[in-house]
Amino acid sequence: MEFVFETDYDQRALTAMARALRKTLRRRSSLIAHFFGLLIVALAVILTIPAFNNEEFVLTVNIFVTWLAAIVILVVVFGEDSINGYIARRRMIMGMESARTVFTDEGYRSETEVGTTEWKYERIDMIADTRGYFVFLFDKSHAQVYDQSRLTGGTPAEFRRFIIEKTGKSVQNI
Repeated sequence: MEFVFETDYDQRALTAMARALRKTLRRRSSLIAHFFGLLIVALAVILTIPAFNNEEFVLTVNIFVTWLAAIVILVVVFGEDSINGYIARRRMIMGMESARTVFTDEGYRSETEVGTTEWKYERIDMIADTRGYFVFLFDKSHAQVYDQSRLTGGTPAEFRRFIIEKTGKSVQNI
């Protein structure tokens, strides 16, 4: 059996890949970072409460900078996946924006404008299924994403069964 994915490594795909990494291999460090980020936002609120006790509120430079920092932290915490996807896209080598990947019984082959790479199923640490994408995770910094809407040779459910059989790993729903 042969499955073929055509995947564009655009902002949507890279955001899905970053989300899968954050919710699986980076889960612990992400939770710690979110905890401290939200703690800092809470401290910003607490530090500016005395300013509201006055009859007349005065926006000082200190209060402004504190709230600006809190807003930036909130944007980063809640937009982390999009930000990481954007950074990954900026660091991508030219010619890697689109890939055609063929999955066979022996392994899989990914073709881009840059070249062709062959992979073995044993190299995959974890598999995630996000809305619209399969994500293969190799370590905390490396992953591959495959667009389910551009799959030929079978359905996403058939591919899921195939990849579970080939890797011996379960597919985690994100």
